[in-house]
Amino acid sequence: MSAKVKPENARVAADRLAAEGGPRAVTAPRPTLWAHGPAEIGKEEIAAVRKVLERRMLFRFGLDRKESYAARFEDLMAKKTGARFALAMNSGTSALMAGLVGLGVSPGDEVLVPAYTYIATAAAVLALGAFPVIVDVDRSLMMDPQDLAKKITPRSCVVIPVHMRGSVCDMERILAVARRHKLRVLEDCAQANGATYRGRHVGTLGDAGAFSLQQSKVISAGEGGILITSDRRVFERAAFYHDSAYMFWMEKQGTPAEQRRRQRETFLGQNFRMPELLGAVAYEQLKKRDRILARTRAIKRRLWAACEDAFGPEALESPNDRAGDCGLAMTVFCESPAQAMEWARLLKAEGVNCGTRFSKEIPDRHVYYFWNYIMEKRTPHRNGFPWVSRDHPCMVQYDREMCPQTIHWMERAVLMPITQAMSDEYVRQVCTAIRKVGRWSSAH
Repeated sequence: MSAKVKPENARVAADRLAAEGGPRAVTAPRPTLWAHGPAEIGKEEIAAVRKVLERRMLFRFGLDRKESYAARFEDLMAKKTGARFALAMNSGTSALMAGLVGLGVSPGDEVLVPAYTYIATAAAVLALGAFPVIVDVDRSLMMDPQDLAKKITPRSCVVIPVHMRGSVCDMERILAVARRHKLRVLEDCAQANGATYRGRHVGTLGDAGAFSLQQSKVISAGEGGILITSDRRVFERAAFYHDSAYMFWMEKQGTPAEQRRRQRETFLGQNFRMPELLGAVAYEQLKKRDRILARTRAIKRRLWAACEDAFGPEALESPNDRAGDCGLAMTVFCESPAQAMEWARLLKAEGVNCGTRFSKEIPDRHVYYFWNYIMEKRTPHRNGFPWVSRDHPCMVQYDREMCPQTIHWMERAVLMPITQAMSDEYVRQVCTAIRKVGRWSSAH
């Protein structure tokens, strides 16, 4: 007959860290790898794709606007964001490029981008022959308005603030700097579809906003993107650029005066059109977005309370608009990189899905430090374009230590991703694990 375990001994055993041989706090099943939009794919998306295939019309401009899924996606996005215009495309990078053209970016211009964003943000700038100027991030892990002001030169043209991990940039201060220097603003909302800043949807605060529908985003079609704006001129220039034949599809739309003006103003474009198959998935996914975010926001509120109990309010992230945050991640800041590594190790041992944000040994293309072809000014062109140009020489210099503030905060950050697929029991156990590691940290 086994001896009974005293209650106080059971508590001591439960408090023992898993990394030191104690029981894991998280035993509930971890959510599937793909969450957010892909996890919500169901009969609605399947029926929409089937309809597209059955009618054998995969090209959006062969359909009436009310019948085209790509057009319906645009209309729903405009309605949800409050933007006047929306333009669906084949990728988020395409949306960025078309947005930059819409705002008038030309070869030799400088475009300000944050040091923490996926490399596609800077790549879109380079693809147009312009040069990305890398701006430090602050404690929010997004563009620092103070460093933005320092990096502006006479060649600066556009600012791209990036709303990372579902959080929102300090748009009031960024817009103030941009207005003072007469710069246009293109918001990169790839990771923040549905976020708001002081009640306004991201993408509507600047001159335009670009969104991605890639696999890991809030809503997804595997690939795809969309640009929103309330500026007709920006929209039309972006539309011309996104489709080299756009003028032909639009030639009978609008008043005769509008038709003549478009004929005068059209120019060389790309083929960034969204096909109907992508539009079908995107349209059905967008209808599910708000439900996804209601769940992630509720989960983040619980994790926030646990982290505050465990590590203190001074260790938590500094949101620019906590109410408008999508709730896709919880970030805790440590006093040193070594402490961040240790907290992440202990939380992982308890079964918490988490990680540090930056290591010089692990390439992460979301951090400027690992943007190799930008740091080293590589090019596919034998004439060195865009780095080498008689008319538009590059005046921007890059090195891996150029944004020390970014490295400082990224090395000290521990991030816990959040998905709507996390069960209540799983979240409860994660909160228990956080508090458990917090007690250990306080004792040491």
